Amino acid sequence: MNCIIVDDELPAREELKYFIKNFSSMDILSEFEDGTEALKFLQANSVDIIFLDINIPGIDGINLAKILCKLNFSGKVIFITAYKEYALDAFDIHAFDYLLKPFSEERIISSLERIEDSRDEKLNNDRKSDKLSVMRNGKIYVVNTKDICYLEASGRTVKVCVNGEEYLSKHKISEIESKLSNKEFYKSHRSYIVNLGKVEEIKPWFNGTYVLKIKDIEKEVPVSRNKVKDFKRILSL
Repeated sequence: MNCIIVDDELPAREELKYFIKNFSSMDILSEFEDGTEALKFLQANSVDIIFLDINIPGIDGINLAKILCKLNFSGKVIFITAYKEYALDAFDIHAFDYLLKPFSEERIISSLERIEDSRDEKLNNDRKSDKLSVMRNGKIYVVNTKDICYLEASGRTVKVCVNGEEYLSKHKISEIESKLSNKEFYKSHRSYIVNLGKVEEIKPWFNGTYVLKIKDIEKEVPVSRNKVKDFKRILSL
């Protein structure tokens, strides 16, 4: 695997290079201070991982990632920033990770280990379907999984919210979970799976838990107490 670093701060680049060289097998192809120059390189070269700051000259990190999405970039984007408030924007464009500055050694090593593991995960996800069959009013529909907002286990069925409309599935929620990409979907509660790209707001709730406001619908999805630590790690809260 290879990577590039896009960050206008030399100390941050040097620190990141130290961790990459000592705790991963990745090759560092190049480094950039400017988002526009990085984009030119990415259009001419195959890159597996981008470590991307947000506040950089030229094209900023969020907009660079959006451009790469439109270009069907097949690599992974890991944001490296001092700002927490962009976390939801980052996962809306399917960021692999979101690392806060100053870097925590434990956190960055964990992220590098996830990158190393992601090759096997990619093979597994390639076998997963981007379609799901659901039912409504006695009819069977096939929906794109990217359009799913959340799933809710209810009795012997599972409610599937697709672009604000409710469908049903006869499969167990665990069976559906195995068919969904764990890059986009997160099991926030034993009865709920949420599409992180559809989350609009994270609201603190009772006993240190959260509820998730979903875009364009009134439904709020809970994050259970035993999932809070993992959820906070994923979104760098």
